[in-house]
This record gives sequence, C-alpha cells and structure tokens, in this order.
Amino acid sequence: MTLNCNGKILDLHKKKIMGIINISEDSFYDGGRYNTIDKVNSQVHKLISNGAEIIDLGAASSKPGNKLIESKIELEIISDYILELSNNFKNIYLSIDTYNSSVAEFALSNGFSIINDISAGKYDPNIFNVVKNYDAGYILMHMLGDPYNMQKNPKYNDVVESIILFLKKKIQKLEVLGLDNIIIDPGFGFGKSIDDNFKILNKLDSFKSLNKPIMVGLSRKSMIYKTLKITPEESLNGTTVLHMRALEKGANILRVHDAKEAFECISLFENLN
Repeated sequence: MTLNCNGKILDLHKKKIMGIINISEDSFYDGGRYNTIDKVNSQVHKLISNGAEIIDLGAASSKPGNKLIESKIELEIISDYILELSNNFKNIYLSIDTYNSSVAEFALSNGFSIINDISAGKYDPNIFNVVKNYDAGYILMHMLGDPYNMQKNPKYNDVVESIILFLKKKIQKLEVLGLDNIIIDPGFGFGKSIDDNFKILNKLDSFKSLNKPIMVGLSRKSMIYKTLKITPEESLNGTTVLHMRALEKGANILRVHDAKEAFECISLFENLN
C-alpha cells in the first residue's frame, strides 16, 4: 500500500481523496468551469483545503459519445496548466488524466507523480515506457469499448469476473515490464450498464485479490442520477452514499469533484471502524 510515484512516496494505508480538475469544455458535470489558469488555481486550493491529497488534471473529456483527442492538441491545451500546478503545488501528488504518452512524459518531467490512463495502454502503448522511465504511479482502468461507443449496450457474462481477469492480465504484463506502482480502477460507467455498476460496487472487495490499491470514480455519475431521476448537479448526496459503500468494500482512493463531503465520509467511516 506504499507506492513510489516519481520520487514521492504515496502511503495508502489511509484512505485518500483525489480531486478532479477537468479543463475540458464538455466534461459531463463541470465542463467549462475551470477553463482559465486562475479558475484552476482557485479550485485546486479549495480541493486541497477540503482534504484532497491528490489532484487529477485532465483536458480530454471521456464522457460517453466523445471522440479521442490527439496528443499534439491535448498538449497544446494542457501544457500551461501542467506547468502552473507543478510550480504552485509542489507538496501535493499531481496526476495527469491522459492516454497519450507525450502528454504523460511532459507532465512527469514537470513534477507530476501519477498517470491516470482510462485506456490501460490501448491507445498509446508507449505510455508504459514513460511510466517506467519515471518510476511513476500508474492508474490502470478497465473500459469496454471506447468513449464514443462504450455505452451502446455493453454486455458481460459476469461483469466482475471479466474486469478482474482483464486487470490481472494487464498487471502481469506491466510487472514483466518493470512497472510496480499500480493502482486499479474498475471503471464505473466506462462500458457498463447501471446494473453492472452496482454489481461492481457490491463486489468491490473481490478486487482485493489483485493485491493492488483500489481507486473508484463514482462522483456524480449516471448510475446515481439516472437511478434517482435527477441531474448530475443534484447528485452529491447520492455520491456520498455510494462512497461509504465503496469504503466499506475496500476502496483506497475516492476520485471526486467534492472533496469536503468525501473527507467527511472518510472521517465517519474511520470512526465507524
């Protein structure tokens, strides 16, 4: 539960909060809210003051229906933000949400610690070499299909077994390559039906068999607002309910839009236990 992330030691014996910073204009919840350096700096300060110890910066929206972003375009959009955060928040773990190796390398060479790759190396296998070269943390996520088609009637024989088998094979491959600092993410909402998502959450403790820290991304997702027939903006309470379930089932990192509520959830969980 202790990872070396580009020279920074991440201790996951205690639950951690990863705060989300999307600079994309069309992110499903906060698209366009953080499209300037000043807005990003302000939000990062807020997330940290409310309990986030990891900040995850991304420029490519992966909401259902979206196309992939080319590495050159992504780097043009995000490079100034990478430099700004690395200069202003040196004592925080900084993560880059990307599947492009050139973006990953730029971030790691400028003080970032973790690569959060929704594609598990599918779109740019060179990202594994970049992670290895910097001895960085790597978040390995499961996704069925691609963002543009992943929610078009996804099917599994057994969703939990399928994801565990996928992650197990990937972990074995990465460890052969010399990548050890791996965090797993079952990929809620990435090629899963609402029922699939709830099955994964209820059996999240099954993923402990992989002997890797577990991150969950449940914040304001469709499994909440579609089930409750509300909007993402109204989904904070539902998010907190599912966060408590994830913690009970062994989640080590909560990836969130709302750090204060996640911090309170973790605090209450720790007191309950």
